[in-house]
Amino acid sequence: MSTLQDRIREWGHWIVFLLLEITSLVLLLRYGSYQSSVWFTQANAVTGKVLEIENRVLSYHNLGELNRQLTETNLELQCEVDILRHRLALLEHDSTQTELELAAHLNGIKRIPARVINNSIRDRDNFITINKGKADGIRTEMGVVCGTGIVGIVCQVGRHYSIVLPVLNSHSSISCRLKRTDYFGYLKWEGGSPLRAFIDDIPRHADLKEDEMVETSGYSSVFPPGIFIGRVKRILNSDDGLSYKLEIGLSTDFARLRDVSVLDWKSAPMIQTKKENEEE
Repeated sequence: MSTLQDRIREWGHWIVFLLLEITSLVLLLRYGSYQSSVWFTQANAVTGKVLEIENRVLSYHNLGELNRQLTETNLELQCEVDILRHRLALLEHDSTQTELELAAHLNGIKRIPARVINNSIRDRDNFITINKGKADGIRTEMGVVCGTGIVGIVCQVGRHYSIVLPVLNSHSSISCRLKRTDYFGYLKWEGGSPLRAFIDDIPRHADLKEDEMVETSGYSSVFPPGIFIGRVKRILNSDDGLSYKLEIGLSTDFARLRDVSVLDWKSAPMIQTKKENEEE
């Protein structure tokens, strides 16, 4: 007991001093507006700094989840943009008559719908990949069309995917004719603009007019006759000057190609024979 009392006597004045300081500080902060504002300002600054550090730590831990949510949102927005772009494209071009004529020419022909999953238009030899293959009935040498005209010919087939040799390929050669006069030739692409191709070797005596329609001739088992290809834009002389060379404005916009149909035209010879028998 005496030891405690001795301690109190020894440290008593420090204890009284500490109590008086605490009391003075409380009274000062309670009744002194300036001092109180300074105290709370400093306290808030410290608290704010601590909260900021805490927020950074939590943000770092939540970064993966945040990225996932942003990715999902971006995908949803991209899908909405694609839908709106497609609807706008349908409103901007009046292809109703062309589509009706195309449907009439393809009446009775089996069509396999497909979606373009890869496409190029800037190379010398472009190719198109579609999401249908052998499992869907696709074979090589089958014609491919879209809502506005021809696209190309299937050249390679896998089980679930196929590669199309489009008009925009230097090796493409499609038999076609002038609808008004029936003069025919082969449509070829010479590179450059994806909106034009050429027909060579049209006779000099042919009656030609700009803006007349060009369509498939039906002289092969790839395309039936009458499928719209485009219109004559310019009438040029051939390199040797012995015939005409026609510049054709293509009806298919390959830069916006999305949905196509593959034609099962294998029964074309049988159909032709049947028509000939009926005529006899």
